[in-house]
Amino acid sequence: MSTPDTAPEIELPPPQESGVVRISARTAFILLVFTLAFTALMAGVYQLTKPVLDATALDAKRRTIADVLPADAYDNDMLADAITLPALPALGLPEPTQLYRARKAGEPAALVFEAAASDGYSGEVRLIVAVRADGRLAAVRVTAHKETPGLGDYIDPKKDKNKAKPWISQFNQIGFSEVPQDKWRVKKDGGVFDQRTGATISARAVTKAAGRGLAWANDHAAALYALPATARYEEK
Repeated sequence: MSTPDTAPEIELPPPQESGVVRISARTAFILLVFTLAFTALMAGVYQLTKPVLDATALDAKRRTIADVLPADAYDNDMLADAITLPALPALGLPEPTQLYRARKAGEPAALVFEAAASDGYSGEVRLIVAVRADGRLAAVRVTAHKETPGLGDYIDPKKDKNKAKPWISQFNQIGFSEVPQDKWRVKKDGGVFDQRTGATISARAVTKAAGRGLAWANDHAAALYALPATARYEEK
């Protein structure tokens, strides 16, 4: 018996490599065009919105300064007359911040800067402090905190129920000539500053931080006022 012939092998044509390359190149080109277009769009949006964002940031800084220093206390552009502070343990600050100098008729009027208390009841409490050239606090304000709502958050005048005389207003126009540095504590700790019942920790933290800020500013005032604008301050 004869056996059937083996079926002939069919050779497949080689893959069309040029077609694959063309598809890959076209895909890469489309992605490149899309990326460039998106980047250009974002750059255009940024350029359009940057003046608005910058103006908003400046306005926020001015409002913050106004909380601790009245406008009639100075006649210079404080935001332009600023220097950079390094991270300063004396102020409780782990990162660089800005310090603003107020001047009137060319003479030093006040220093405005940030400080922090790490020993709040629920963590860090951030402050802005204004110290007049005569060595007294102009005012202190809490700018950020996590204190218990309705209990320890009275340190923030916006949350303080006593709108006529917020707790933090007791630091207004006070210096070490009025309250000796060793008495810069709440009454419960033998000092002179009030605290609210059941929320002493918050008051203690702010009081101590305000006193540290006042002492630091008084100790370094001459050097801080003398630096040129935009300079970086370095403690000796």
